[in-house]
Amino acid sequence: MNVFTAHTRADTAPVLVREGFSWAALLFGPFWLFRQRAWIAGALVLCAWIAALLLPEPLPLLLPALAWLLGLSGNDLVRWSLERRGFLLAHVIAAGNADAAFARLLAARPDLMAELAP
Repeated sequence: MNVFTAHTRADTAPVLVREGFSWAALLFGPFWLFRQRAWIAGALVLCAWIAALLLPEPLPLLLPALAWLLGLSGNDLVRWSLERRGFLLAHVIAAGNADAAFARLLAARPDLMAELAP
């Protein structure tokens, strides 16, 4: 069972963000954050990667540690970015996958259907 947070903003579709570790954030780093439209967080992580690569004596565990931290906090950075863009936390949903979580959200909040209709 996965846990998702649902974030809403007027006149836009709700956004679901999964709780927990993100393997995509660990593997793709700031590029994953850019894909999630977390621009500020992505730019800061990219700067941290560049700074770690430009150290005079590179620490062998620094980049893997940065990647691990991003895997742990990547979804939280996406939530932070959504909050900065005006999205509000609407619900916390437990479901097997994102589609089931979206269905449970619409069952709990039928008023969101009007925002999804063309």
